[in-house]
Amino acid sequence: MFRAEPLLRIRLLMLATEAPDAALELARFGIFSPAPGVPEALDETPAETYREAWQLAESRVSKLVEHCGGLAELDIPDGAAAPTLADLEELNGWLKGVWSSCLAVHEGQSRIQEEVRHLDALEETLTKLERLNVDLAQLLRPDGLLAVNIGSLPAGSVKRVTEALTMTGALLSTFDHIGDQAYAVIAGPRDRQEEIRGVLSQAGWRELPVPEELRTHPQAARAWLQQERKYVEELNVAECKVMDDLRGKYRSGLEEARLRVALGRPLAEAASTGVRGKGGLAGLAGWIPRRRLDELKAALEARFHGRYWLDVEEPAAHEAAQVPSLVRYPTWLKPFVPLVKSYGVPRYGEFDPTLPFALTYLLLFGAMFGDIGHGAVILLLSLGLLRKLGAMAWIGIAAGAVSMLFGLLYGSLFGYEDVLPPLWMSPLHHPTQMLTLAVSFGVGFIVLTLLVNARNKFTAGHAHEALFDSTGVAGLVFYLGAVGGVVSLAGGADLAAPSWILAGLGLAAVAVYKWVETRAGLGERVLVTSIETLETGINLFANTLSFMRVAAFSLNHVALALAVFTLANGMGAFGHWTTVVLGNVVIIVLEGGIVAIQALRLMYYEGFSRFFSGDGTEFVPLKLVRS
Repeated sequence: MFRAEPLLRIRLLMLATEAPDAALELARFGIFSPAPGVPEALDETPAETYREAWQLAESRVSKLVEHCGGLAELDIPDGAAAPTLADLEELNGWLKGVWSSCLAVHEGQSRIQEEVRHLDALEETLTKLERLNVDLAQLLRPDGLLAVNIGSLPAGSVKRVTEALTMTGALLSTFDHIGDQAYAVIAGPRDRQEEIRGVLSQAGWRELPVPEELRTHPQAARAWLQQERKYVEELNVAECKVMDDLRGKYRSGLEEARLRVALGRPLAEAASTGVRGKGGLAGLAGWIPRRRLDELKAALEARFHGRYWLDVEEPAAHEAAQVPSLVRYPTWLKPFVPLVKSYGVPRYGEFDPTLPFALTYLLLFGAMFGDIGHGAVILLLSLGLLRKLGAMAWIGIAAGAVSMLFGLLYGSLFGYEDVLPPLWMSPLHHPTQMLTLAVSFGVGFIVLTLLVNARNKFTAGHAHEALFDSTGVAGLVFYLGAVGGVVSLAGGADLAAPSWILAGLGLAAVAVYKWVETRAGLGERVLVTSIETLETGINLFANTLSFMRVAAFSLNHVALALAVFTLANGMGAFGHWTTVVLGNVVIIVLEGGIVAIQALRLMYYEGFSRFFSGDGTEFVPLKLVRS
């Protein structure tokens, strides 16, 4: 849980003709992550042609399943063999013919749907024109003495536009109202159309185009539309029958094609990371967990009966950045994994921060947003959104529960501080203690991050950096000594002399390390060493003080509630409770969101940035896809 599983690099050599089955067996194994590493002597790429043929087959099968009807979930028999290159080429030829047959029907159905949309548009226009009850062909004759416009304008503008049009010799007649729009016919002299259009453009006029199909009497147009819809429906029924026949004809073949594509996927995916070969040999490399090595050997032996060569080696220390990271998390911890991985993936062998992140994040959120009522609302909302948010909803549920716990400790219920006695203490009445606890928590958190960073450096083989750098043991010694000195100055304990000696030794070790590591002239060396040594103290204490925001937000939570109650007390009964309810909603949404972000910020910038490189590679195994 705190580090990635130990991995082994394997190199597998087999006959080129058995490469598809070897990749398939590794996919069935379910815990092999392909990676470069095949011997350089194998300088050919035999799997690229296979990958291209597979991609073409996979694309055609996907289109056929989409356009010719869905199929049941794929069942992959345990003993099924992967398709060869010749199998995929034969499959592509068959799929091309099936696609041509289905495409013709699909295009016919698409044309029918397009015609249905066209008829729907005509229907919508006809519905607006039916109230005219005149022959539109005669009304819109291009050779008539009058020019006719049909359209709509705001109902409130009808009177003003009518008066303005009389100046141009045009008449306006409304024939329908829909919402705030009035539909009207405007007839006027052709030679004054420019004036008429000028008046209409200023009034928000929208022309209603009349298609050729509707340039007749509305009743005749309605009858024609009904006849067209009946004809299109008959065409659609005929096309659907043809499609159903094709589904029945090709269903078993498509099932077989899906199976071949699924069985060929492992080699096609492995080819992208490097399947190399030469002559009749092919090789692929990757990573497996050390604990599964014997199981893999047994699986390969059962499948190939000695027709393979397997080389196994431990990853070298300098390869840590290239080795993928495989970490197994318990179910309850998995919702927090995306938050950690949004910062980065831990390197192989690096401390995985997910568990301390989850516990510390919830602790910080509860401490800053402790309230029984507000926590209950967050918990219930997260439960209500469980289906929509999936596993991420459990973070909200856990945060709400911890908020309720701190609410009991603080004695806070929807901002009321005098309803329940606090089981611990109230931030409002003990602000100094809250600040002291927040800073103390920050000290403990930073000590933990320095220890983890030193451990990571040791694991990566950087012992000098782990011991003497500002983020290693020397920095930790300085920090503990300085903290002890500050505590002594504040009267907390009489540790002044040993604390300052400890801090001095730690700072001196950091300065010597910076001096040795800096490759430059004397002046530059002095400057770099001075600045970086000074930065050690400044950064550590600035980071410590950042945790004062934990106490600040716990006090801010109370202050916001007091502001809400102050406003509410100046109103009547209805206004009082309305203000209390709305104020609590604002506190939950606004402050809850801010606290969630601040807790995340403390974890990322005061924690992860000190020990977590986040530039690791995620372990992505070959798998059989059943779709």
